[in-house]
Amino acid sequence: MGIMQQRNSSHSSSRSHKFLPYLAFILFSAIFVFKVDIIISQTISGARSYNYLDSLTSPNLRFGNGTFYRHFIASWGESKINRVENGEMLTLTLDKLSGGGFESKKVYLFVRIDMQIKLVPGNSAGTVTTYYLSSDGDHHDEIDFEFLGNTSGDPYTVHTNVFSQGKGDREQQFYLWFDPTQDFHTYSILWNPKSIIFYVDNIPIREFKNAEHLGVPYPNEQPMRIYSSLWNADEWATQGGRVKTNWDLAPFIASYRNFSSDGCVWSFRTRTSSCDAADYSTKPLLKMELDERSRENMKRLQRERMVYDYCTDIRRFPQGPAPECTIN
Repeated sequence: MGIMQQRNSSHSSSRSHKFLPYLAFILFSAIFVFKVDIIISQTISGARSYNYLDSLTSPNLRFGNGTFYRHFIASWGESKINRVENGEMLTLTLDKLSGGGFESKKVYLFVRIDMQIKLVPGNSAGTVTTYYLSSDGDHHDEIDFEFLGNTSGDPYTVHTNVFSQGKGDREQQFYLWFDPTQDFHTYSILWNPKSIIFYVDNIPIREFKNAEHLGVPYPNEQPMRIYSSLWNADEWATQGGRVKTNWDLAPFIASYRNFSSDGCVWSFRTRTSSCDAADYSTKPLLKMELDERSRENMKRLQRERMVYDYCTDIRRFPQGPAPECTIN
């Protein structure tokens, strides 16, 4: 009996030793796969981090007519964003479920941006198409173009506004001298340390000068991203909200093409701009202001086309116009 137990024990031990190499191989394989999975995950995570912080804020930005694949991402309503013509054109769609919006991958501290836009045709009452620069946070800076839809035959209202350190209420509104739904037109914002200028087809319609010497905050410290969207705002957009969106006419579509940009690209990783101190004295973009002739032409256009000016709204501002109104 003792001999049999000894033989069985020896046989069992021999069999266990026989399987040890297989167990070691299985264990090693499991550890190897786990390590590889970690490496892949870290690589993907690192690539995403690099893309967002480095490649998306590279100081070597110089592009014109960049594709909407390369230079913009969806902000919201991604299913309502359609890139066509190999990404050289983009459309936003609004229906009763949702609109959509996109934003630039790059962030800027002073820039000129140009975009050709064809606005929602027909009865666009209640809809708002936006195109603007904005920083983040409660005390954000923002420079707005907003296009307020209207009933068929009535003009679009071009709404402009400037926020600095969270304060806005600087609206000026205009009627255009053409139908912005029939063809593409170029809408531009120039933002530099001296002034902010709004252009339509390269014609200045508004200038907001730096009035820090009058105690008025000016957007010159917070980098801003480009945003655009199409959404429903029928509680206020058309005739003060009296005309609502007619959803039987949906979908509503706005189209974009020929985006270009020239400016100082901000890097969140290094907390620096692509423009150095010398650029502020030599780069035309950073020094540009309207000359007297351009300013007079702009004032003439404002007399003919401006339909609202916060500087003259004594009902809304009974204390009198804001300090910057004296120089703008």
